[in-house]
Amino acid sequence: MEIFWFVILGIIALVVIYGILIYNQLVVLKHQVGQAWANIDVLLKQRHDELPKLVETCKQYMQYEQDTLEKVMWARAAVADARAKGDVGAVGAAEGMLRMGLGNLFAVAEAYPELKANEGFQHLQTRITGLENGIADRREFYNAAVNANNVRIEQFPDVLVARRFGFGPAELLEFAENELSDVNIKDLFSA
Repeated sequence: MEIFWFVILGIIALVVIYGILIYNQLVVLKHQVGQAWANIDVLLKQRHDELPKLVETCKQYMQYEQDTLEKVMWARAAVADARAKGDVGAVGAAEGMLRMGLGNLFAVAEAYPELKANEGFQHLQTRITGLENGIADRREFYNAAVNANNVRIEQFPDVLVARRFGFGPAELLEFAENELSDVNIKDLFSA
């Protein structure tokens, strides 16, 4: 009879140890998602800080393009608001608007040779383009971390531990559909 209880205790111990391992792995995944978001947030803040400089530089040359400049600043504010709220979905939508606005701004700048030749504008354009590329790279890493987390918390037996301890799904960072299309430069200059 003693062997029976040792076997039962051994099985219970293995189940508890396995549950602890699952819990620890879920914690690691949750923190990887948080770290990936923090990496994106750093670049978003850097770009956020550069945009007013770009708009000010453009204002000196682009007297008739106030609408384009205002759209960039409005989208910048929307991204900042979504970041402050921690709303990944709203960040994605606002990012789509901002990226489209920047594409339009850079396309319209082509009509201003003095602006294109301005060293400050060239520096800011290069810096913002580099930040955009960094955001795209980190977005891919973030979405991979989110996907790993979301798959893991749905798999059996991990789902049992995830539900018990409140591990939930994370939201993918997706940009608006209009962000995926090219800027139509012909439409920009036909107005």
